[in-house]
Amino acid sequence: MKHYVELLRNNTTLRRLSIIQLISYFGAWFSHMGIYTLLIQLDAPVWALSAAAGFTFLPSMLLAPFSGAIIDKVDTKKFMLFLTAIEIVTVFWLMFITSLDALWILLGLIFIRMGTGSIYFQTEMSLLPKLLNNDELKLANEIHSMIWSISYAFGMAVAGFYIHYFGTTSAFVADMVLYCISFYLLLGLDIPSIASKHALHVKAMIWSGFVYIRENPKIMHLIFLHASVGLTAYDALIALLADHQYKQFLSIALVMGFINASRALSQVLGQFLLSRYITKETLFYIFIVQGIGIMVWGVLQYDFYLSFIGIFVCGLFTTSLWSYTYTLLQYETDEAFYGRVIAYNDMVFMGMCTLISFAIGILFEWGLSLSLITGGLGLFFIVFGFYWKWVQKVIK
Repeated sequence: MKHYVELLRNNTTLRRLSIIQLISYFGAWFSHMGIYTLLIQLDAPVWALSAAAGFTFLPSMLLAPFSGAIIDKVDTKKFMLFLTAIEIVTVFWLMFITSLDALWILLGLIFIRMGTGSIYFQTEMSLLPKLLNNDELKLANEIHSMIWSISYAFGMAVAGFYIHYFGTTSAFVADMVLYCISFYLLLGLDIPSIASKHALHVKAMIWSGFVYIRENPKIMHLIFLHASVGLTAYDALIALLADHQYKQFLSIALVMGFINASRALSQVLGQFLLSRYITKETLFYIFIVQGIGIMVWGVLQYDFYLSFIGIFVCGLFTTSLWSYTYTLLQYETDEAFYGRVIAYNDMVFMGMCTLISFAIGILFEWGLSLSLITGGLGLFFIVFGFYWKWVQKVIK
């Protein structure tokens, strides 16, 4: 813990960026919970819930080839301010969605908003290696993973309670205020630009990025390995559990709030507990235990209260997997290709998140139980654990 505090205290830029991360990410998932609740209140079909989850991750997958080249080409601070402004505008329009007649407008707003948010994330993660040395970079990634986990799960957890008492429109207003605060903090921040002085044309940069990854197979394998964390994008699964299995206990918003609160607590604790132990050698076991934890959650889903044990166990290892695989990728990447490699990594990662989000809804409509779907996600983590074993053996 003291290493994180010391790094943040000594590096003003990282400290300000971390505060902006916390506010922006918290706001993003806060209002996203409002979107899920709104759809359920409007009696939206299962495919609409899956689509809302899928459209959260889809834009990053589609935009990554272009965003990576743009990140390596434009002024970093101005670009980050521009992206934040777009997010403010899209949240503003969410307040006017009141019926399923505007479903496609809602999905479009989700697409634009999460697309700009993912590009902002790629820009920041491409900036960090320029600000920090290797040891600091590992700590910064762990800090970021904790911020992401806190924002991702606590944002939806707090939103569950907030929406229960104040409604979805109020949640969107609160989110817009949070983004305005982020814009103000970013405006006063002095950060270097990562744009290359000798940048090629965007098309040429896109192509050179693909060639670079093809010529460095270890980077390609690390991208696939990091994408495995996308298997934990079970927002649609939690929404379906709240709507179809646990709604007799509490309101839907409160059920999702409590589940995500448990999830957030375990993810943050997991990073603190496992940071000193995770290495290239122990990564295999982290994958295996993560898979077993998700399977335990699937087995315990039949009981509302016991299911919290399962969600807590499977969340303990998520942030460590995310931060360590990300750090390995950054170590292997040359400075000139940071933006493109980070963007392509996000493309594959978000592709996995999108696939899982849609697959959960489709499999549920085909008649598979939610516990069986959850168990399948756990099994995939075990497969990825053996994939890492193979990578270590084959790629030196």
